Amino acid sequence: MKAPEDIKNMILEYGASKSGIIDVADIVFDRELRKACEVNYCGNYGKNWACPPHIGEIGQLIEKTKKFNKAIVYQIVGNIEDSFDYNGMQIIKKNHDKLTRKIFSYCKENCEKFMLLSAGDCQYCERCQLKDNKICISPDNAIASLEAHGIFVSNLAQSSDMKYINGKNTVTYFGAIFLK
Repeated sequence: MKAPEDIKNMILEYGASKSGIIDVADIVFDRELRKACEVNYCGNYGKNWACPPHIGEIGQLIEKTKKFNKAIVYQIVGNIEDSFDYNGMQIIKKNHDKLTRKIFSYCKENCEKFMLLSAGDCQYCERCQLKDNKICISPDNAIASLEAHGIFVSNLAQSSDMKYINGKNTVTYFGAIFLK
């Protein structure tokens, strides 16, 4: 099993803007974050197997996450034209998703027990099977969001010595690997 510091360094080599290691005990969890999902703020509620309500009950997800000891948090910061540059945000999100998949593959090969959470809905399949009323074809490759597990990302950033907001005309996406 790789040491957290080795994984942190690998994440930076893979292209993350920044990475940090924290104790899971220092993470702020909030059951109320599920309400943001329920009002469908991101548009994926009930449309992706790795999103609420299908991901599971918030209390169970928080308890599952708390069973891990360390979290290696990472971020990608990208420049956009302005705060309305949706296309720019999507390009940076795709880069974040590619990085997350590389990290996930690395962890599958080098970590005994881990959980990886990221930003937004699972992007493993080009089109989530749920949209066609079919079961998930690859649950072992599904990646849920930090928020779906009740994690306040702004607090997670601060605990990891990272900025949640990185200046004008930037967008920032976060992910975290949880290790026992």
